[in-house]
Amino acid sequence: MDELTERQKLILALVVHEYARTTMPVGSQSLVEGYHLDMSSATVRNELAYLTELGYLRQPHTSAGRIPTEEGYRYFVGKLLQDTLLPEPMRKTITHQFHQMSDDVEQWMRLAASVLAHQSRAASVVTAPHPERSLIKHIELISTRGTQVLMVMVLMGGEIQQRFFTLSEPISQENLSGFATRLTNRFQGKDVAAIEERIAEYTGVESEILEQVIAEMRQSNNLVAGAVYLDGISNVLSEPDFSSPEEAQRAIRVIQERSRLEELLARTVLIGPNASGVHVLIGGEGTYEELRKCSLILARYGSPDIATGTLGVLGPMRMSYGRAISTIRFLSGLLSDLVAETLVE
Repeated sequence: MDELTERQKLILALVVHEYARTTMPVGSQSLVEGYHLDMSSATVRNELAYLTELGYLRQPHTSAGRIPTEEGYRYFVGKLLQDTLLPEPMRKTITHQFHQMSDDVEQWMRLAASVLAHQSRAASVVTAPHPERSLIKHIELISTRGTQVLMVMVLMGGEIQQRFFTLSEPISQENLSGFATRLTNRFQGKDVAAIEERIAEYTGVESEILEQVIAEMRQSNNLVAGAVYLDGISNVLSEPDFSSPEEAQRAIRVIQERSRLEELLARTVLIGPNASGVHVLIGGEGTYEELRKCSLILARYGSPDIATGTLGVLGPMRMSYGRAISTIRFLSGLLSDLVAETLVE
């Protein structure tokens, strides 16, 4: 990126802010008058032309003002956007809402998605906390019909897995409950490898049940993210930045379809154990055609040794990055604290 003068940085930042506010191309006169700049309209016009030459702005029509390009947004987010905090009253309100929900992880996720959508005026996505290595916290076995059993397995981190399976012979609910208690006591805090080492010690239906536990834990280990919660889809569908509703819907499908979302998360810096902070994907970064008119802002939360999740927003490139990033950063910290304080038990 070309290094800009302080005046050029100011003008680029103002164009980004003004275009986000009005959705209209920004001209030199509107900047001078709207922001009381201590420079002439001709000077601003020259700087706009230079920023256009560098590729940070573009002119939709010959007589029109300028709008930011993908490179312009990247420069703005990477070098000009200052760290901002949510107002103190809002932080207190959000924190109070979360603490009212006790230890209900699902309600945390729904509230986080709602807050993000409202604050960013975009679509929000939140994935439930998911352990990078599945560890057993609690197992329940419920007889449903004949030889059919429902297994409910709670993992460290709060994630709940359910599986129906059929045994080779019937077993009473009393025996099922007793075996579930013994499994929990013996394997609490253990991973799938620890269980596999002990499976030879079991026979009959107990061995069959343990095989189902192993299969479920392997499946959980293969997941990139926990359950997905969305909100604010209508915010994106109503944006004028998209030439048609179908174009907006294509972008939204990236976060609505689990396989696409997991692919996206797996290809960002968020999944690595040392990843931190906020990650901004502008215009699909040449990889995701559906996101060529969008920006996706993501952050990780939780503790790698307990469970982690992802939260973020999807909206047009013309979004309020400062408000969205400050909200994401605050919620990431809040959810990380809740995971550490509550789910570790």
